[in-house]
Amino acid sequence: MQKIYFVVVGKIKESFYHEAVAEYVKRLSRFAKVEIKELPEGIDVESEADDILRACKGYVIALAVEGTKTSSEGLAKKLRALVDQGKEISFVIGSSCGLSDRVKQAADYRLSFSDMTFPHQLMRVILAEQVYRAFMINAGSTYHK
Repeated sequence: MQKIYFVVVGKIKESFYHEAVAEYVKRLSRFAKVEIKELPEGIDVESEADDILRACKGYVIALAVEGTKTSSEGLAKKLRALVDQGKEISFVIGSSCGLSDRVKQAADYRLSFSDMTFPHQLMRVILAEQVYRAFMINAGSTYHK
């Protein structure tokens, strides 16, 4: 079964974010084994970098505002190719201070959801939903409209 890791810095404080992420992880479980690796916040992004890089496995996709923007279909195509190659996939979300340049440069791919900045806790929900959507697109489901 496909393995997906969400490597995230910090804990979710609000229960509604936690419940939303849990719902999408549950939905994803029919396609992949999902593991959320919550890392402690450091003094700054550089102090978090080593922990992030150690936690990543396989193909690393770092969320970064300066990354490549794509559609849901584009993300689905990217994930399909990685799944077909049998690669584990790690998605990285930094802390509220962002990600170290070292992590961004070590990533295989930098993905941007928008030029806007989102709260890192909300970004977990958005990412989980979009990964689920990508798998549903690849399964030919009508979930994606």
